[in-house]
Amino acid sequence: MKLASLKPQHFLWQMSGDVAVIKLNRPDRKNPLTFDSYAELRDVFRDMAYADDVKAVVFASNGGNFCSGGDVHDIIKPLLGQDMKGLLAFTRMTGDLVKAMINCKVPIIAAAEGICVGAGAMIALASDIRFAAPSCQTAFLFTRVGLAGCDMGACAMLPRAIGQARAADLLYSGRVMTADEGAAWGYFNKVVAADALFETALAYATRLADGPNFGHMMTKVMLAQEWSMSLDMAIEAEAQTQAICMQTEDFRRAYEAFAAKEKPIFEGN
Repeated sequence: MKLASLKPQHFLWQMSGDVAVIKLNRPDRKNPLTFDSYAELRDVFRDMAYADDVKAVVFASNGGNFCSGGDVHDIIKPLLGQDMKGLLAFTRMTGDLVKAMINCKVPIIAAAEGICVGAGAMIALASDIRFAAPSCQTAFLFTRVGLAGCDMGACAMLPRAIGQARAADLLYSGRVMTADEGAAWGYFNKVVAADALFETALAYATRLADGPNFGHMMTKVMLAQEWSMSLDMAIEAEAQTQAICMQTEDFRRAYEAFAAKEKPIFEGN
């Protein structure tokens, strides 16, 4: 499957080499999600698991903001008229976006500035690497609109990223986590000046795209699957994973380059 020439209707997409750059495209509203953008993002990340022309993704900000969550008028208001079946279909769809990102098989780098709240905070959390501008304000706003803090996998994923007590604070209160606070807690990998944020994320993604892509895919799979494994199971799964990777040509290329005192050129097979 090829995705490089994708022309989505509800968000921006461009390729930089083998790196796909995604931006939400409603900067005048701080980039809220709609029913359509949720669904299209979910479908694209699902397809990415089978694409061979995307090696990494940068999920970037647009107009100084990352994402303001679900659109108040286009999502929240219509949900008030839904029955339980319709509500469950929506909440499952939003969770399916997170699952699709986790299972898409390529590294995702989030570059967050300005507002990064609600579903936007979950999109960042579902990314593998997170960079933030100093202006970034992250909040899990679900209790602020009368809901539980457990939306889209937050109660499973956030404690693993920043610890149980810190996650409980953010999920109960819905308060803003600053960029520096997020970096100190491990939510963000690094805080980067706003004018260097996108280029930093793109350079990181490009380095990964130039690396052993099969190995990156297996790393992402193991990071997801080992959540539910015992240590013995995880060690055995990793032994099998490495044995598989040792059959790739990239493993041979790395050895031959090392022996020749050259930098390996990986091709992903």
